[in-house]
Amino acid sequence: MQRECSHPLLLLYLLYILNFLYFQILMIHANRLRWLILTLIVVFLDRLSKAAIEAKTAEGWRHELIHNFIYLVHSKNPGIAFSMLANSQSPWLRIGLVLLSLVFIAVLAWLLVTNKQVTWRTLAGLSLLIGGAAGNLTDRIVHGAVTDFFELWFGTYRYPAFNVADSAITIGAILVLLDVLFPPKHAANSL
Repeated sequence: MQRECSHPLLLLYLLYILNFLYFQILMIHANRLRWLILTLIVVFLDRLSKAAIEAKTAEGWRHELIHNFIYLVHSKNPGIAFSMLANSQSPWLRIGLVLLSLVFIAVLAWLLVTNKQVTWRTLAGLSLLIGGAAGNLTDRIVHGAVTDFFELWFGTYRYPAFNVADSAITIGAILVLLDVLFPPKHAANSL
């Protein structure tokens, strides 16, 4: 009888602790968590654009938007950035990329919430990085590969196809890098 009673109490105690921690994080870092709205916008726009391409075109489709410069395409990238490892036959690649993405997202989210001296550029950059990583992670989990649909040509050079998530990652990395290379005199603690 004692064992049956202790499980609900243990569960209630665990829920109380989780609730307490949740509200502590909200109270201390609520102003930081608002940046996750940017993350959600990136994930939403990324998924919406990919779903439109996937629903209306077949893989391999290509359409020229600006002559010899910008193309809409439908391609899948099972590898990493710039299609590296795309031809790998390893079944562990997908699992490894999913796990690596999860770790990357967790570290960035931790930095977003806990970093003491930050500017709006760092917060926006981290939010964009998290959103881009989450968008591509969703594709890896659901499809086993990332859907890309923008392609740029510079003369005879074809820049590898990319998507909204990739763009957010690039912009986010640039914003964070700007703060690293050119630190502001006074970082805003309250952002």
